[in-house]
Amino acid sequence: MSSTELPSVPPTGVLPEPAAVRVAEGERLRSVRVPGATLTVRSRPPAREGLPPAFYVHGLGGSSLNWSPLMALLEGVVDSEAVDLPGFGDSPPPDDGDYSITAHARAVIRCLEASGRGAVHLFGNSLGGAVATRVAAVRPDLVRTLTLVSPALPELRVQRSAVPTGLLAVPGVAPLFTRLTREWTAEQRVRGVLNLCYGDPSQVTPEGFRHAVQEMERRQRLPYFWDAMARSARGLVSSYMLGGQQGLWRQAERVLAPTLLVYGGRDQLVGFRMAQRAARHFRGSRLVTLPDAGHVAMMECPETVASAFRELLRDATGPADEGDTVQPDAQGDPGPSADTGGPTATTETTRG
Repeated sequence: MSSTELPSVPPTGVLPEPAAVRVAEGERLRSVRVPGATLTVRSRPPAREGLPPAFYVHGLGGSSLNWSPLMALLEGVVDSEAVDLPGFGDSPPPDDGDYSITAHARAVIRCLEASGRGAVHLFGNSLGGAVATRVAAVRPDLVRTLTLVSPALPELRVQRSAVPTGLLAVPGVAPLFTRLTREWTAEQRVRGVLNLCYGDPSQVTPEGFRHAVQEMERRQRLPYFWDAMARSARGLVSSYMLGGQQGLWRQAERVLAPTLLVYGGRDQLVGFRMAQRAARHFRGSRLVTLPDAGHVAMMECPETVASAFRELLRDATGPADEGDTVQPDAQGDPGPSADTGGPTATTETTRG
């Protein structure tokens, strides 16, 4: 999921071996060793050879699974790979225990360099949006276009519903929450996450909910997952305090790649009011607002996000470089959600 999964972790000695991570139909997993970390990369073979590479970065508490619906819809457009950040998904913790935004961005950069695929169409959601912004700012040679779904950029007035996630950054809060929620079932945790991250949780299919519960149960068996959550939350909050050239809004202004911004009107974690500010900071960006979507639009309404990306790609590269047309009935494993409503989207383009 994204930014709010709060699993309690029993003592390591009583934990059974975690189950294997789920792989959607048509996907593959591989392990990539880079300096300081071992990363799991999820890939989906493209519809044909020669399509441009794309790379996806998930949010806090999420994994590469968050991108499966969108990757399936874009298999005729890009050659997709999604990473599990260190300590999340199927990736073990980083060697040095550093979960800062800078460390996550460094891991992404090293993974991109190791792949030898050249510049990519880079996607990021929530925490992954902050990471992708930093990557695009400091390594423009690695980024063709940038697509950010509810990026976790600094806000002066944080939404009340986002406060519990922010509290994870406070030393001692994570162990306290672990004790207080020890009796919660995986189903209860998943329902809480869906209610917070989705604009309309009722659209999650029974199969998607079952998969989400299985993934939650798997993660609760990982002895380091809670620590990775707390340290990553702390790293995100710490990045908000940075000024000068290291500030995320200043780095947004340095991004040269054509940028697509996607914001949900029912997002309880990233303020919808931040959409216009982001559009002003990312030069020449286009803004898509989805009034009925929540924090994970690429999971709630992947068809809409895919369509917006195709428009970005067409304008940035020209029709000669675009892949096959995505059919209206294109289907992929929806993971924890299925888009059934086709929400209305509003698009604006800014010039900078």
